[in-house]
Amino acid sequence: MPEKEQNRISLEPFKPAWWAWNVHVHTIVASQFSKVKKPSHERIEIDTPDGDFLEIDACIPDTDKPVVALFHGLEGSTDRYYIANLMSELKEAGFSSVALNFRGCGSRMNNRPRFYHSGETEDYRTFFKWIAETYPDKEIYAVGFSLGGNALVKYLGEEGSQSRVSRAVAVSPPYDLKEGSLRLNQGFNRIYEINFLNTLVQKLEKKRQKMEMPKFNGSSVYEFDDQVTAKLHGFKDADDYYHQCSSKHFYGEVKTDLLVIHSKEDTLCPFEFAPFNVMESNPHIQTCFTDEGGHVGFLSSPKGWLFRVILQWLDQK
Repeated sequence: MPEKEQNRISLEPFKPAWWAWNVHVHTIVASQFSKVKKPSHERIEIDTPDGDFLEIDACIPDTDKPVVALFHGLEGSTDRYYIANLMSELKEAGFSSVALNFRGCGSRMNNRPRFYHSGETEDYRTFFKWIAETYPDKEIYAVGFSLGGNALVKYLGEEGSQSRVSRAVAVSPPYDLKEGSLRLNQGFNRIYEINFLNTLVQKLEKKRQKMEMPKFNGSSVYEFDDQVTAKLHGFKDADDYYHQCSSKHFYGEVKTDLLVIHSKEDTLCPFEFAPFNVMESNPHIQTCFTDEGGHVGFLSSPKGWLFRVILQWLDQK
């Protein structure tokens, strides 16, 4: 028990902006109306062991502070406001940052039939190996958002004490992928689901012009994962994929100091499926669960609470 207290720090509490009256305001306004301030960076392409490539944006100031690996969410990229603006905040605080575009999410389509998914940790290993070799004098930290947070937790759990990452943050991660997928098909969440599906199907059809791809004839993310994601990535079906990759199975094995930030009102990655007892009993994990806020969106007074808390966690002595 003393070990648990030792790793905990006092974080700035979340005070929502007065006009952000519900979860969807936090989610949509943050996503659609945030000003994007991406710092100057270098776009780097690295090879993967299976003959594909990964696109990385690197911002490396001349300091001895750690390099922070950043992972976006479903159908995002390194240009999303939460990645780009965090890169700016990290640079200002003296940190380096390297942000990964998942396969098919960068400037051009990847070469292999496969895409990316919520449990894709082999690409994380390739990425972390490249970071360690390219910046051998820098400690590695990591921040993952939503889907990217799920895969980050999975990586940390799989690697345990062998993890290349020494401090990490997961923002709005899905705990139970099946429950999250089913929730997407309900009520107002259908707006988000349709947006996700539009770009997923566009990418699928673009790939189909060059190679054989699974057919998709559904209308939900669950059906897309069942007909496409599972087939492309070696799972039996959507349920098998969700079961093997849900982050709730991996928190117990995490040996890296990890902060989990999540709104209790999150409708896309339901809070109630978090493995609370496991997270509480792991001395390496600290949770920051807010009563209000959205999915990855936390409109605060004063502005910028999410980035301040992430930096507070990463910059602790």
